[in-house]
Amino acid sequence: MKKIIAFLSVLGLLFFLSLSKISAQEQFNVDSLVTYDIQDSGKTIVTHDITLENLFSTLYATSYTLYLENIDVKNVTAVDDSGKSLVAEVKKDGDRSNINITFADAVVGKGAKRHFRVSYENDSFATHTGEVWEISIPKLGDDKSFRNYSVTLKVPDSMGSEAYISPAAQSKTSENSKKVYLFDKSQISQTGITAGFGSFQVFNFTLSYHLENPLPKNSDVEVAIPPDTAYQKMYYQKMSPAPVSVRLDNDGNWLARYHLSPRQRIDVTVSGSVQILAGYRQFPTPTQQTLDGDLKDTQYWQVSDPQIKELASRLKTPQAIYDYVSKNLHYDYTRVQPNVERLGAVGALSSPDSAICMEFTDLFIAIARAAGIPAREINGYAYTENPKLQPLSLVADVLHAWPEYYDKDKGVWIPIDPTWASTSGGVDYFNKLDLRHFTFVIHGQDSLKPYPPGSYKLGPNPQKDVFVAFGSLPEKRSSTLEVTGQFLANLPLINSRVVANIFNPGPSALYNVYPVVYFDGKEYQRDYLQVIPPYSNNEIDLVIPFGILGSKTPDSIKVTALESQVTIKTNKSQFVVESLVFLLLILLISTFALLVRLKKINLAPTWSKIRGYVQKIGGVTKNSNSG
Repeated sequence: MKKIIAFLSVLGLLFFLSLSKISAQEQFNVDSLVTYDIQDSGKTIVTHDITLENLFSTLYATSYTLYLENIDVKNVTAVDDSGKSLVAEVKKDGDRSNINITFADAVVGKGAKRHFRVSYENDSFATHTGEVWEISIPKLGDDKSFRNYSVTLKVPDSMGSEAYISPAAQSKTSENSKKVYLFDKSQISQTGITAGFGSFQVFNFTLSYHLENPLPKNSDVEVAIPPDTAYQKMYYQKMSPAPVSVRLDNDGNWLARYHLSPRQRIDVTVSGSVQILAGYRQFPTPTQQTLDGDLKDTQYWQVSDPQIKELASRLKTPQAIYDYVSKNLHYDYTRVQPNVERLGAVGALSSPDSAICMEFTDLFIAIARAAGIPAREINGYAYTENPKLQPLSLVADVLHAWPEYYDKDKGVWIPIDPTWASTSGGVDYFNKLDLRHFTFVIHGQDSLKPYPPGSYKLGPNPQKDVFVAFGSLPEKRSSTLEVTGQFLANLPLINSRVVANIFNPGPSALYNVYPVVYFDGKEYQRDYLQVIPPYSNNEIDLVIPFGILGSKTPDSIKVTALESQVTIKTNKSQFVVESLVFLLLILLISTFALLVRLKKINLAPTWSKIRGYVQKIGGVTKNSNSG
């Protein structure tokens, strides 16, 4: 963690001063106002505005040193209260930069004050990652060195809107096309400042799925592909081979279906982009049945366990549960490996020092559900520069887990990350999650399924199947539906059927679609499709009325969905003629049967002749066979 530490060099003025063991902190009050002024380019100009107040009449400060851990400095300057330059010397000590300022004169006397400013430039406090400017301001290493300490952060409007900031600023104003945030000593001494600016982040991805049908018969296999959520928007560039269709489950997962022949193995490649949004968007709300399912006891979310119930009764709110989990569990980096045993919520309580993301997530979900708060697990990819995690993610598909809870007032699932809150030393991942969490699958009704990308492997030495990197939005971002239709086999005099199909070829899902069916230009039927994922097929089965002599049969049927449509000709005239012929045949047969019944027609001679012909034919055939 980057830190800032100050040190005073003190001299005695009077010869009778004893060899005092009083520390520099006890001899001077130090007040510091630090300004981080970020430029449009990302360069940061840092100014430490420092005031020293002498607490003894016998002492004065000869120099002042700033120790900056893991901070590179350039163009260091120092000036006194009158604007006169001071000698500023920079020394490197490993990863630490030491800035020593030497004073030319003495300010003597109890209560005497010395005011000066130290400035330097740094290029690492603000970085442009993908579509987002990310800002990381170091924490204060030794808060006892300062009586007062505050930080002002200035961020140019050109970097975009605030996506997240932790901790929350004491105040926020605007000044010269910059957002100005003020933080006090207590905030900076705990975690430093983490912030992101921009409306969204974009990642490009390529995922591989290895599928096999071990059965001696045809079989369908479903795989989970990353879905839309309130905080993410998917854009699919390719699915090869294309699935039969894509459907939603009750949790909102997108399940792609493949039809496999006996013993068939296929490799599926999925690529595209994901847009991670800074704020939630309007999104379909879950049903009450789904929310009720997200309160239930499962294998890893032991809602009915006495310990879990006791914690739920005491903590009650999502914020309190998040704080408890992030502070009481401790991350065990030795357990970060493929196929690690999952401890579950109760196991996390009994082994709090052996937790990884699964345990942080499971414990939050179990306590929240026990408190009557719908909660679920997200399994996905979280981009990190953590050197303990990054090398493993490059060679194995080790994913991340984090929880969501349902906010009934907002009508949306809220993602949080108690794991990262713990590993970052308390950065706020509750009030605003960063833009680095990419949802692969949602576990609500089931704590294990569907399996996320990276889980569909074959063979003893599976390769890496998940690749995610910063990217940009694709040029094509909206889908155009393909609407088709066809008549099924129809018979005269009865209602016939038409099947219309609405297909989304991608790249993105479409929402709140109202397919409308018109008979001869008049609206006949209106349906509602809340969401149409990419590569999904939606059928509309239509019954075409007949009526007397086709009186209710339309000449044409039109099906529309958004800007797409299809017109299906019914060939009504031919249909009516065929029906009339059919009726005439029925009438003739009925009349003939009636005449026979009334003995107006004698069929006996006719049947006798037919039997004679049959017997002759039979005899000829018999003689032929015997020869």
